[in-house]
Amino acid sequence: MYEANTAVIGTVVTHPARRSLPGGEQVVSFRMASNARRFDRDTGGWVDGGTLFLTVTCWRRLVEGVDASIRRGDPIIAYGQLRTNEYRTREGVQRHDLEMRAAALGPDLGRCTAPVMRRGGARNSGPDLHVVPGGDDAVPEAPPGESGPAAGVVSTTVDPVSAAAADAG
Repeated sequence: MYEANTAVIGTVVTHPARRSLPGGEQVVSFRMASNARRFDRDTGGWVDGGTLFLTVTCWRRLVEGVDASIRRGDPIIAYGQLRTNEYRTREGVQRHDLEMRAAALGPDLGRCTAPVMRRGGARNSGPDLHVVPGGDDAVPEAPPGESGPAAGVVSTTVDPVSAAAADAG
């Protein structure tokens, strides 16, 4: 059987709930929404499309990280296997729910910032990237005892209007 693996970019819309299953296995689940938007060149504004809602379930190694890191309202990118669950409500109405069994999940760094903590508590040893307000160059913090940008790092300038139009296109 083929698996439908995909990435979904969206927002967490319910508080992640962690629960223990009868066999002792842990799972975290939450709902997310992904809104279709496109830039309308005629009006110069963004146009909303439909919204995709799905339930995301996280197992094994993802449980601890998601439980400690993800909250309602967070912008995320989720990657995993999609499936449709069919069920009946108490009133006997047939329903369908789209579920993603996540293989990877993290913050959408295009819409937020997030510190990285390696498993075992070791912090990311790379230079921190700071973006100077006003679209100036992004300059990494110099290692302790040194001045200037970190060696080998290229600074770039991003025009937010062009970037937003490219993201929408």
